[in-house]
Amino acid sequence: MLAQVVLFDGFDPLDVVAPYEVLEAGGPATGGALRVELVSAEGAREVPSAFGAVSLRAVGAFDPDRADLVVVPGAAGRMPAGEGTGQEPAAPDDGVPSIPDVLARALRTPLPALLKSALDRPGSTVATVCGGSLLLAMAGLLKGRHAVTHHQGMEHLAACGAVAVDARVVDDGDLVTGAGVTSGLDVGLHLLEREFGPRVAHAVEQLLSHERRGIVWRATGLVPAAL
Repeated sequence: MLAQVVLFDGFDPLDVVAPYEVLEAGGPATGGALRVELVSAEGAREVPSAFGAVSLRAVGAFDPDRADLVVVPGAAGRMPAGEGTGQEPAAPDDGVPSIPDVLARALRTPLPALLKSALDRPGSTVATVCGGSLLLAMAGLLKGRHAVTHHQGMEHLAACGAVAVDARVVDDGDLVTGAGVTSGLDVGLHLLEREFGPRVAHAVEQLLSHERRGIVWRATGLVPAAL
């Protein structure tokens, strides 16, 4: 199985590194059945993150025809006024770009078409961390799909047509989404368990000394009554 973690200018480093390290550890845990690559829509290049001192190197091009699993990070920045928890956002002229603006720039690359191809490909799974689901939603790819993002972006996610679910990880079949940046660890472990079983996921969980929290939400089972 090939997993490709997609980089774009302005990505949040922890959104990438957390699931990458989990999946990379899954390689030896599965006897080499899982391989992980850092890629970009433009091919091999140095990709700057949202933080000037951090960049990562994409080793090749994002190829939805090869990737069985695609992981999409979010961006770092500020949320614009009127979105999020109601707290006062950073001033627009403070030099910090808004997250929707960073994602909008990524949408002006070949990335949206590639992500659509990944979602359309039978048997492949697209996973997101934090604002990665916003990127897909802004591209019009999550209409009617259950998803989560960082709590400050949930209203924006719903406004783009997704069914926003307040959970740590949401499993909607070929779409798996995680909430805030640290949820990338939980997303990665859930993907390992889903694809290779609980013993592999448990071994990696022990290696990283990280215990997943919360229930992975799925649109299955009884609809709970009001509590």
